[in-house]
Amino acid sequence: MTATEQRHTEKMRRVQVSRRAMMATKTQEKGLLIVHTGAGKGKTTAAFGMAVRTIGHGMRVGIVQFVKGAMSTGERAVFDAFPDLVTFRAMGEGFTWDTQDRARDIAVARTAWEEVARMVADPSYAMVIADELNIVLRYDYLPVDEVLAVAAARPAMTHLVVTGRNAPTALIEAADLVTEMTQVKHPFRGGVKAQPGVEF
Repeated sequence: MTATEQRHTEKMRRVQVSRRAMMATKTQEKGLLIVHTGAGKGKTTAAFGMAVRTIGHGMRVGIVQFVKGAMSTGERAVFDAFPDLVTFRAMGEGFTWDTQDRARDIAVARTAWEEVARMVADPSYAMVIADELNIVLRYDYLPVDEVLAVAAARPAMTHLVVTGRNAPTALIEAADLVTEMTQVKHPFRGGVKAQPGVEF
């Protein structure tokens, strides 16, 4: 073994001891309130990645999409292959600049939120994903306090994942895990349209 390899081995042993000591202090398990926000791409994608992990462990996932409607997506096709483990509800009618009807948008958001609340209250769901809920909250279609109340009252081991830009401060403060996606570069700005497998 060279001197460089020896130093590396010794360093990694020290790191291993430190990591094991740190991990020994992490003993709690609980359902998490998780928020994916920010202007960058990947919020829904990250949430659906966690859904796949949950399915892989044989646990149930509930997914409600607030803005996206019943368009054909790759993830929907995958999740439909697991009808016993995934409940997928695309309950949106499109972006507000397309619908142009605030009263209808509020009514649609309320219906979708009631489905999320129902799933969250059902302990058979290990994870519930409220996709693009932050958009609904940004436009005041639902009161943030109501969302926080449902999140606080969820079963002890239920994970609630909320996605969308502009997460409200109160939701961020209440969350256990918050990730902000930062846009560095996006092909859309160069004239590239949304493509299967990347955006949907």
